[in-house]
Amino acid sequence: MRIETTDDVDTCRALRRTVFVEEQGISPDDEWDDLDDQAIHLLAWQGDAPVGTARILIRDRAGKIGRVCVLREARGTGLGQQLIRAAVDVLRARPGLTHARLGAQTHAIGFYEKLGFTADGPIYDDAGIPHRDMFREL
Repeated sequence: MRIETTDDVDTCRALRRTVFVEEQGISPDDEWDDLDDQAIHLLAWQGDAPVGTARILIRDRAGKIGRVCVLREARGTGLGQQLIRAAVDVLRARPGLTHARLGAQTHAIGFYEKLGFTADGPIYDDAGIPHRDMFREL
């Protein structure tokens, strides 16, 4: 598997549609926003097939990692961890950034804790799914 930054937002959005809209039932109105044009996008490949993506937004001294998804057939391979590590590496390479943030679905908090993130603040609803903010120093 390989992970790279990409300008191919259409492929990233297709992966997000499969995972978030079709599998998780998130409304397209909740999934699509006007931030894709401002974001750094990561695309994960298994051979010639795109199988995962993540989006990074830069805000002040923080990078927000979001829209992280892996297709069903690539889950359990460590790809999710690789995507998060790649996103953190992208943020570390940018001068002036001090920390990474993300909004984790509550079932995934342990996954992110193993990658150095700490839960911060209360549980909240995002598109009908319980989430909790998390952060880590860079």
